[in-house]
Amino acid sequence: VDLLGLTAEAAAQGATVDGEDRGEFRWLMASDVCKHCTHAACLDVCPTGSLFRTEYGTVVVQEDICNGCGYCVPACPYGVIDQRKDDGRVWKCTLCYDRISDGMEPACAKACPTDSIQYGPLDELRERAAARVEQLHEQGVDDARLYGHDPDDGVGGDGAFFLLLDEPEVYGLPPDPVVTTHDLGSMWKHAGAAALTLLGGVAAAYAATSLG
Repeated sequence: VDLLGLTAEAAAQGATVDGEDRGEFRWLMASDVCKHCTHAACLDVCPTGSLFRTEYGTVVVQEDICNGCGYCVPACPYGVIDQRKDDGRVWKCTLCYDRISDGMEPACAKACPTDSIQYGPLDELRERAAARVEQLHEQGVDDARLYGHDPDDGVGGDGAFFLLLDEPEVYGLPPDPVVTTHDLGSMWKHAGAAALTLLGGVAAAYAATSLG
């Protein structure tokens, strides 16, 4: 199961502000929720298991287990994890884990009056979204595109993906999101090799000193 957030656009031609003609403007809207990455870096760096993958494929943080280390905050490529100033514990969108566990929709999808936010099986949502993009292109909205739907992107695809009407950067989203712990294994390998080299050098120097 998964969530699809569709953006809404409102455009006005020849709008005036304080009597001055400001030309065309538009509102571009998107929900700033956790993307529930397939390859979630926040899970990789959490030392307490506070962050975990649920049986629905979503990523949830247990605030009572969080120790406030904050490692997950910079690990998130989307910057959606917030941290309390007093005790350092973090929180984020859980895709209403308590609601979906009871067979209900997430609150945002349930409350949305325009059905812009939709919830359901991921494959069905991708098909529905692709059809919507095609419809917008036929209407002349050439910039319409899906974001976070591709399982071959840098995070393996997102659980919450979006229909955008402009470049991702306009919405404050990275154009090419990449799991931040992608090179973590090789970094530890190189660090280990460097440590062994250093120890070898120290041992050789000690041996030389002893022989001298």
